[in-house]
Amino acid sequence: MPSKKSARLAALTVAAVCSAASAVVLTSPAHADTVRIHDIQGTTRISPYACQKVTDVAGIVTGVRTYGSSRGFWIQDPTPDDNPATSEGVFVFTSSTPKVAVGDSVTVTGTVSEYVPGGASTGNQSLTEITKPTITTVSTGNAVPAATVIDAKSVPSEYTPAGDAAASNSINGLTLQPSKYALDYYESLEGMNVQVADTRVVTATDPYSELWVTVKPYEHRTHRGGTLYGSYDAQNTGRLQIQSLGSTADFPKANVGDTLTGSTAGPLDFNQFGGYTLVASQLGTLKSGGLERETTEKQSRGELAVATYNVENLDPSDATFAAHASAIVNNLQSPDIVSLEEIQDNNGAKDDGTVDASETVNKLIDAIVAAGGPKYDWRSINPVNDQDGGEPGGNIRQVFLFNPERVSFTDRAGGDSTTAVGVSKVHGKAQLTVSPGRIAPADDAWKSSRKPLAGEFVFRGRTVFVIANHLNSKGGDQGLTSQYQPPVRSSETQRHAQATLVNAFVKSILDVQKNADVITLGDMNDFDFSDTTKILEGDGELWSAIKSLPKSERYTYDYQGNQQVLDQILISPSIRRGCDFDYDSVHINSEFNDQISDHDPQVLRFRP
Repeated sequence: MPSKKSARLAALTVAAVCSAASAVVLTSPAHADTVRIHDIQGTTRISPYACQKVTDVAGIVTGVRTYGSSRGFWIQDPTPDDNPATSEGVFVFTSSTPKVAVGDSVTVTGTVSEYVPGGASTGNQSLTEITKPTITTVSTGNAVPAATVIDAKSVPSEYTPAGDAAASNSINGLTLQPSKYALDYYESLEGMNVQVADTRVVTATDPYSELWVTVKPYEHRTHRGGTLYGSYDAQNTGRLQIQSLGSTADFPKANVGDTLTGSTAGPLDFNQFGGYTLVASQLGTLKSGGLERETTEKQSRGELAVATYNVENLDPSDATFAAHASAIVNNLQSPDIVSLEEIQDNNGAKDDGTVDASETVNKLIDAIVAAGGPKYDWRSINPVNDQDGGEPGGNIRQVFLFNPERVSFTDRAGGDSTTAVGVSKVHGKAQLTVSPGRIAPADDAWKSSRKPLAGEFVFRGRTVFVIANHLNSKGGDQGLTSQYQPPVRSSETQRHAQATLVNAFVKSILDVQKNADVITLGDMNDFDFSDTTKILEGDGELWSAIKSLPKSERYTYDYQGNQQVLDQILISPSIRRGCDFDYDSVHINSEFNDQISDHDPQVLRFRP
């Protein structure tokens, strides 16, 4: 049986069908002696029979789900109509373990419903189902309808139609055009038996036994085998999530660039954790692509190496300290300054008022020494308890590690969790009023979010200002397969306000000292092409250095088949001007099923 974790894949939080369909005008179908599955599915995303009882709907059982909170089975009509927009399959929700088997010919009487995975507030599309069923088995051992092949030729290059402005940009009421739009094509196959073959893995197997493949091998391919998400207007239409309909014990442990050879087949489902999903009753054989973790170049004596690394809720109870240390020493080549994001307090998620993180940081520093690295020193500021977001009780924050044999930290007293750092002019040069210090910590832009940490460093006599960030997450944004197109990115509002404050602070340094070396880095939780990044860059105060890489190498994170940028290092004009810098997105985590963090660290090397 699937594990408890994998059972979450089948969980569907439901919204009332009539509420979900309220924006769509439903016309009651004319009475018919026999209702077929394609009649129920109709030519839009909402069934014309929604909220109505249907009788003796015939089909062959193509798959049975016996686990999770969405138990039931799929049936498919073996005699399809001639309309490509109408699916011939549908899910029958039984709530308890179904008493049918694949190959059974059945008739089903029940109520047609539109279930919204995750609830209506997510903006997700709905899944057409027959609920409260009465099931009659007509015969057993029948041939299952042949799987529809999903491949590069069948999936359109356009991703989705624009939503109906009169329905809050919902696409629910629009007639499906499966030959024109990818989302319409997948919707026209909802509930049907489908098949992919020899597909490349573009997101590694996760802890919930799911992975993503692409049926379009040349669509925005990255140099290591993934699929790049490089623009809001360049969606990747070939992405498809794969889960197992049976036991997950032998689900393949795949990395990006691996291949599922042969056929992978099963019903096409829709869930809240990625949208259209092939729930496989037949899984292809995994063929390794041989992907290896990257190692960056060692900085020269005259180069300053600055890195950012999200260590994913690190606390003393974790078993990843040695692996993180090895990554910093061996893969990152012991950078001179490391901005760490998601360092938790000394007792992790225990919510008892603890905010100090010295045990967490020192355990990592000791592990780095044990791995053959330098004895880093560190600076940070403890947050106010439970005010910086993240896991409740964890009190995540940014931390500066620095190698005192290579770089010094300029301590200037007075910085604390609620005092704002400023900029003063001393002997014609910019200077932080406190170091370390937090940028505008009382501003509403940082409500339930991490406050940027600013510090002043000296390398070979040259002052370098470093600002460590972890901006507001994308939680609450609508997914790419949302019924609303384009999806609403509600989290941007706060992130834009945060980016405005960070840019203003950098500008205040450059207003005092035009040639100051300023680095703004961290988990920006937004893309290199996003408005967040544009606001951070401002009128040239900063520039995201990942844009110095070829496009196929610009990613730090892999999500639902899309390789994308979330972690960035932005540099001031004095660093960019001479182009005397090297940037590296060091791919050691995001592409691998055994990752120790979901983010890839970033390294900048330059000569101050």
